[in-house]
Amino acid sequence: MHFFDNTFSSLIHSNNFRYFWIGQCVSVMGTWVQRTAQTWLVYKMTNSAFLVGLLSAAQFLPILLLTLVAGTLIDRYSKRKILIITQSGFLALGVVMTVLVYTNVVQYWEVIAIALGYGVLQSFDTTTRQSFVVELVGHKDLLNGISLNSTVFNLAKVAGPSLAGLLMVKFSLGFCFLVDAASYLAVLLGLFLIKQTHPLATPSKKHIWSDVKDGLRYVWSHAEIRLSAEMMLIVCTLNYNNNVIIPIFAKEVLHSGAQTYASLLSATGAGSLVAAILMSYLSRFGLQRNIYLMVGIGTAALQAAMIVVHSYGVAMILMVAVGFCNMLFLNQSNAGFQFKIPNELRGRVMSVYVLLNQGTTPVGSLFAGGVMDLASGVWGFPACGLLALALLIPVLLSQRQLVARWWHGATTN
Repeated sequence: MHFFDNTFSSLIHSNNFRYFWIGQCVSVMGTWVQRTAQTWLVYKMTNSAFLVGLLSAAQFLPILLLTLVAGTLIDRYSKRKILIITQSGFLALGVVMTVLVYTNVVQYWEVIAIALGYGVLQSFDTTTRQSFVVELVGHKDLLNGISLNSTVFNLAKVAGPSLAGLLMVKFSLGFCFLVDAASYLAVLLGLFLIKQTHPLATPSKKHIWSDVKDGLRYVWSHAEIRLSAEMMLIVCTLNYNNNVIIPIFAKEVLHSGAQTYASLLSATGAGSLVAAILMSYLSRFGLQRNIYLMVGIGTAALQAAMIVVHSYGVAMILMVAVGFCNMLFLNQSNAGFQFKIPNELRGRVMSVYVLLNQGTTPVGSLFAGGVMDLASGVWGFPACGLLALALLIPVLLSQRQLVARWWHGATTN
């Protein structure tokens, strides 16, 4: 019971967070079914790693362009209402994609256009979800709520690709998109059940760009957040391209198909899930900066090591380890950004986190896809891992005093 109470404290203490969390479990699983099926659909249509990378870039490019502006609006308006709008938009796009695939008229440009639509909505949705947690759980359970919110994503990451592989084999690609569309109903129900007496919103008469600069200034002026931001820029750009690399790796290196692709994605999700549960339990001890450093370097090193992997079993083991490191890295990045920021700046500061987490994905996706088109699928992971290590080393050396404090468990926030 002691372990259960510590690990799930925010769910126990908050009905609102419980409604939100359960709805997210269903919705995000549907999203992973959709992403897995969409990537496989495009690869079957085009047989091009670069065009798969372009698909990922299209979905994340709007995040790069819009997230900072979204952060200012999120601080000004009710986050619950924003989420109702974005989730309704996802539902509509899911229905359109389902119809296109079921009627067998889907074209590559249509998939790209829908991916862009998802990206626009994600620019607002992801930042809002990250900022909304504190309103549902309070500051006391914030680190636990962040960890459990991450667990939602990784529960879906485990089950979603496996479910997508099963649905593609037993039913059809179109059925995967139907499941995605239906899943948004769960999170909408959860949002309608949430009761907030005093939602956090700070109406502002300042120009939007002034608000954007306030958020950027806050990140830059706090040394620990700035170092986290620099590490995220490297690691999230180069080491979070599994959706682009794994389908090509499965086909060209492991000489397999859709089920292996889904299984490798599920392996990363399994590692992430273990990490998320571990961090939910450890959240009562505060930030774990030494672990943060280890997993940031570790995920890049593991991906560099994929150059020697040519068997399914070893690939599954390393994907579990990569997922574990990636989850711990994002969990501690999220907590580090949110830990002591003023509520009136939360949306703007977290928009920087989302920008670094997802907005740089187009660069990494195109890099990974281009490398694999030029040098074959075996180089997808190693090229990203080796470049990340080469960039991380000078960043960490340039701030060696802060890194030393992190390594010994001290913080300056």
